[in-house]
Amino acid sequence: MRAYSSLIGHILGSHPQINGYYEMHLSYSSAADLDEQLRLYMQTETPKPDSIYLFDKLLHNDYVLDTHILAGSGNRILVSIRSPESSLKSIIHLFQSKQGEEPYADPGQATDYYIQRLKSLSDFSRMNTAQYYYFDAELIKTDSQNLLQALTRWCELTPPLSDRYQTFPLTGKARAGDSSDLIRRGKIETSENNYPGIRLEAQHISRAEQAYAEYRKVILGNARDSLTL
Repeated sequence: MRAYSSLIGHILGSHPQINGYYEMHLSYSSAADLDEQLRLYMQTETPKPDSIYLFDKLLHNDYVLDTHILAGSGNRILVSIRSPESSLKSIIHLFQSKQGEEPYADPGQATDYYIQRLKSLSDFSRMNTAQYYYFDAELIKTDSQNLLQALTRWCELTPPLSDRYQTFPLTGKARAGDSSDLIRRGKIETSENNYPGIRLEAQHISRAEQAYAEYRKVILGNARDSLTL
């Protein structure tokens, strides 16, 4: 969560060979779940004539992916994480802006979420060695050209991915991904919000950085290929 996945999804989903661009809130543990993915997608979209992929992103530990159901399907799995401080501030800012009591508005609970998610991705990597491509999330902002070239090769796309993207019926909608105005601009914005009003305690930063270093090393080591900062 808050790892530029909406931006990546829109860039991928704007390619003529890829359908989908948003978070569908599904788990994938059987072939029926793949059918459900397509059914839900077709409620708002029409598959592109020459497309070969249907995209989804899994941001939370509530949603699982059993890669056995993808055997022989020509799937491409991407795994990406964002460094701790910027991730945590973005998560806290998002949930502080919501109405009511939100657990992830609290720095301690946001830190717990972040660490648990990294552990889950690390466990996934151990069970699916050499089945995914890993990249540091920040690269979409700091080195988009090289990242998009790498993802083009990994997904075997023609033409190459572009740093310009379309907007879609669910762009900016709640629960579909990023709901800020940035996602509606149709291009990569390199500027960053540093959230100066959000302060993180040293204990939270330390815990998150230790987990990031430990779990990122495992995820990176189990990837088939990768691009890092």
